[in-house]
Amino acid sequence: MPSRLLHLAVDLDGDGAHPASWRRARHAPDRLLTSERVARVVRVAENAGFTLATFEDSPAPPRRRPDPAGRIGAVERAAFAAPLTSVIALAPVVSTTYSEPFHVASQLASLDFAAAGRAGWVVSATDDAAVAAALGRPFVTGDGLSREARDAVTVNRALWDSWEDDAAIRDVATGRYLDVDKLHHVDFVGETYSVKGPAIVPRPPQGQLVVLAPEGLVPPDLVDVTLVADPTVDGIGAAARRAATPRVFAEVEVVIDTPDGDAVDRLAGLDAATQWPRGERLRHVGSPAALVALLTDLARVVDGVRLFPLVLDEELPVLSAHVLPALFRGGVATRPVAGSSLRTTLGLPRPANRFTSQEVPA
Repeated sequence: MPSRLLHLAVDLDGDGAHPASWRRARHAPDRLLTSERVARVVRVAENAGFTLATFEDSPAPPRRRPDPAGRIGAVERAAFAAPLTSVIALAPVVSTTYSEPFHVASQLASLDFAAAGRAGWVVSATDDAAVAAALGRPFVTGDGLSREARDAVTVNRALWDSWEDDAAIRDVATGRYLDVDKLHHVDFVGETYSVKGPAIVPRPPQGQLVVLAPEGLVPPDLVDVTLVADPTVDGIGAAARRAATPRVFAEVEVVIDTPDGDAVDRLAGLDAATQWPRGERLRHVGSPAALVALLTDLARVVDGVRLFPLVLDEELPVLSAHVLPALFRGGVATRPVAGSSLRTTLGLPRPANRFTSQEVPA
């Protein structure tokens, strides 16, 4: 029996993690970017019992390629899904490179309100000269990526605290909406920009959104969940032991045997069209039972996993019908409870506001 209950996250970008996943999608190509498609996929994930859905994104301009990535902005998709769901948490991927931290903080705080405290933020960086050229900005690479990520997360966290929890008084009798003494300037000065504040959105319901980041991108004291990638369980365990954050999630690419075909054959068929490079993530190719065994092993070394399904229309039904139920029955994984914030689900406290002397209950 694992020493901890595993939290299950799933990435819901496009038609799946494989660059040619659209070739096996069960919808017409022109339906990918519709509201109905976004709503259906998120509801399937919520009904299956996933704790968290993430939405990939990229500021890169469209390029000519055999398998173009079709997507709408991650924050917009998460915000659309927020009122359509009640249990699953929603975390868009938002790059800190070339982004305006003040705008990002406002968008993410608004998302947390729309989701009633179920929002997170997957921090990313963009090492792409084409993006810099499209935005008319100097190209950022190397140490500059981590520097901007550090500064952006620092600013976001400060702006989320720039309103005290009871700053909005809404006093009809006196016509006062705000207690201006409970709004604060953050006065951040970094190497590339400065931010005065306060925010234009009240403090989020969670106080601070749950911040997820890849290992090594952001200082651990700014991160709630480290995302670790390694091709072996032992390597993931070593990375988890290195992490100095409250929670650690492993990243796992998933190719499962389905009624539509053997996992190996399905992957080979898509790879024949466009190769899916083997990166640093652990990749499972095989049966649902073998995936259950793998996730059971991972539950001994990490707090959660983020799954990247080969093809959403084919993997999600099998995950819903066979993998997640087996994990729940075996006491390996936990499912979120309706009405809980993402922080509550992950066992993370609601942070005290840096401008007040004591913590305010959630």
